[in-house]
Amino acid sequence: MLSNDQLDRWDRENFFHPSTHLAQHARGESPNRIVSGGKGVYIEDRDGNKLLDGFAGLYCVNVGYGRTEIADAIAEQARELAYYHAYVGHGTEVSITLAKMILDRAPGNMSKVYFGLGGSDANETNIKLIWYYNNILGRPQKKKIISRWRGYHGSGLMTGSLTGLKGFHDKFDLPLAQVLHTEAPYYLRRPRRDMSEAQFVAHCVAELEALIAREGADTIAAFIGEPILGTGGIVPPPQGYWEAIQPILAKHDILLVADEVVTGFGRLGTMFGSTHYGITPDIITIAKGLTSAYAPLSGSIISDKVWSVFEKGTDENGPIGHGWTYSAHPIGAAAGVANLKLIDTLGLVENAGKTGAYLNAAMSDALAGHAHVAEVRGEGMLCAVEFAKDKEALAFFDASEKVGPRISAELAKRGVIARAMPQGDILGFAPPLCLTSEEADIIVDKTREAVIAVLG
Repeated sequence: MLSNDQLDRWDRENFFHPSTHLAQHARGESPNRIVSGGKGVYIEDRDGNKLLDGFAGLYCVNVGYGRTEIADAIAEQARELAYYHAYVGHGTEVSITLAKMILDRAPGNMSKVYFGLGGSDANETNIKLIWYYNNILGRPQKKKIISRWRGYHGSGLMTGSLTGLKGFHDKFDLPLAQVLHTEAPYYLRRPRRDMSEAQFVAHCVAELEALIAREGADTIAAFIGEPILGTGGIVPPPQGYWEAIQPILAKHDILLVADEVVTGFGRLGTMFGSTHYGITPDIITIAKGLTSAYAPLSGSIISDKVWSVFEKGTDENGPIGHGWTYSAHPIGAAAGVANLKLIDTLGLVENAGKTGAYLNAAMSDALAGHAHVAEVRGEGMLCAVEFAKDKEALAFFDASEKVGPRISAELAKRGVIARAMPQGDILGFAPPLCLTSEEADIIVDKTREAVIAVLG
């Protein structure tokens, strides 16, 4: 086996890491972690350190690490048929089965599943299909997409544009002109402190309506949103938000894309976040929890309404001109089938609701009274702690103080992984859905220690 020093050198000399300070990493000024194994909610690195993964990789290892049922399904599929494409009506047993399993779990108005590899390419597919949809309906001008500030929808050209986070735009010539952004449903950071939740929802609705009026409803094709803001801060919507937003979209014939890359397949204690919040989407984006990241796979779930237009389009114009080489890849599909079976047999959707509520309550009990904790919030197996210099005045720390990253680093020293979220001092948690209450206690206890170590 190569020594860690050799691997470290190879890493810094050869490996282009995403979301990384490239110069510091190449110079050896920042730590790296070479992960060698995992079991349940724990990972282990090559130095023998065992860490409780409080972020499930990147919100994605929902069933936990080391599930041999999924590994065996992947191996069996690779031996039987490692690959065949899905073009021109071709399919495999696992891809067809997985599509059926997804639709059996999805909201009742959904019709078909298009498979990709990751959430970014799924949302790129969605935008392309939405443009196709409006062209078929004879509305070539209806092409703009509304997203929300602090939303996360990917890192491609269109998807990076949809993402409403500064770091994904700066120096990349994004966002592209077809993308518009509206108010984030982020009650803590409301424009006026005296606003009630209902008043803030009304403000969000007014901002959306004003944007539509400025741009012209006949130019706007779709609105995309995560049921609960994920990378933008793990922010549940204020009460009544989705009930108020959807009629505005329906009034102006604007499609609704529910980006469920994070919330799909159990994370909120329901199979889909759309069900959790009473959302009736036209398209649902899925990825992460579809395979628990044991293999790359994503999907776009298309509603009956949209699908009927696609059928009309191909009757008029011939086969639809969209496809990926690896769409419905049998290895990913085999992982998906085994993963969804595990989610059911292990009762992970129910556990996410029950243990997630316990985690959020325990975190609030432990930290809500801290002088620099502005908010503890979450839903299901998602939790966040946001820090402020002055919580009463809601004055935040300067970004140069790196409060969030420092607390995350202290927590890692104590054997727990959490994520320092972008654009704020926010510590995020999204553990595997198999987390126990005892493991939740470890996360809370170590987080309290890390906060005290950095902020007193």
